[in-house]
Amino acid sequence: MDEFMQAAIDEARKGLAQGGIPIGSVIVHQNRIIGRGHNQRVQQGSAILHGEMAAFEQAGRQPASVYQESVLYTTLSPCAMCSGAILLYGIPRVVIGENQTFMGEEVLLRERGVELSVIQDQTCIGLMDDFIATNPELWYEDIGV
Repeated sequence: MDEFMQAAIDEARKGLAQGGIPIGSVIVHQNRIIGRGHNQRVQQGSAILHGEMAAFEQAGRQPASVYQESVLYTTLSPCAMCSGAILLYGIPRVVIGENQTFMGEEVLLRERGVELSVIQDQTCIGLMDDFIATNPELWYEDIGV
């Protein structure tokens, strides 16, 4: 397991342990994590703190060049909001833990030149399968359904 995907999975588990949705993300620049986060919509009562957004928030204000040299790791395919942030800040590569339980805006990201690597990690799939089965209303709220 790639250490950075493992860090994203650790974030997802942290969110689940806090009563939230198990999605985690890290932003890596020059082989160092500069931002990490997990979905905190439930914990913070937030409309926007998905895992990727929380990682951007934790990374903080960075020069454009830093984001343009970074890789974002996420346990789940990025939604429209998170994909917008990826495009806005010019993240060139995204490593996605899985897209079987939810397919985000991968077509848009690819069309805009973002390199995507989808690894279909069984841990990521299992976290989401279990969560969706036991918390369908919360899951649908998170994806805007």
